[in-house]
Amino acid sequence: MATINTATESVKGGASRLAGQLKPGRVYRREDLARLTTAVDRHLRQLVASGRLKKLAQGLYHSPKQSAFGLLPPADGLVVESFLRDKDFLVFSPSAYNTVGLGTTQLYNRTLVYNHKRHGVFTLGNRQFDFRIKPRFPKKLSPEFLFVDLLNNLDELAEDHDAVLHQAHVKLSSFDSTRLERAVENYGSMATRKRFREWLDG
Repeated sequence: MATINTATESVKGGASRLAGQLKPGRVYRREDLARLTTAVDRHLRQLVASGRLKKLAQGLYHSPKQSAFGLLPPADGLVVESFLRDKDFLVFSPSAYNTVGLGTTQLYNRTLVYNHKRHGVFTLGNRQFDFRIKPRFPKKLSPEFLFVDLLNNLDELAEDHDAVLHQAHVKLSSFDSTRLERAVENYGSMATRKRFREWLDG
């Protein structure tokens, strides 16, 4: 079982005082910790060596929380919030599309982050996050948003596209029409909006 290694590499002095101010489970930026010590880089090296902190990326650290099964990884939301310096984002896995009932079954080992600031794939800790700048996104997932976003990203999915589109057309009536139309208007790509209009007119 993984544990925080404080026995073999204990920290003393300023590093120990800094460690005493860390909250297990929290994610910190270097500048956050620089306010708490006058030798931040030396103390960060000592805390990482002792296991009190885990380095996620340049300037980004996690204070691990101990559980009965070992060290808990940081929550995705905390990692992304610290990385972006922003709370306005949506984190989810494309595997969530499988909950909409369109016959998708693939599981994806990646995490999407819709946001207004960063674009690209970044490794934070041992995880990869696919950051995508979007003009609009909801605060939380809904069946209607997932339906629309699945259609937006259909070309990226390892599914039979024609079968998914057929099932999506068939399932239209199972959604709340007002919510679905609003989701298409707010979050749909031009191609998704066009396809949706064709289905309604057909």
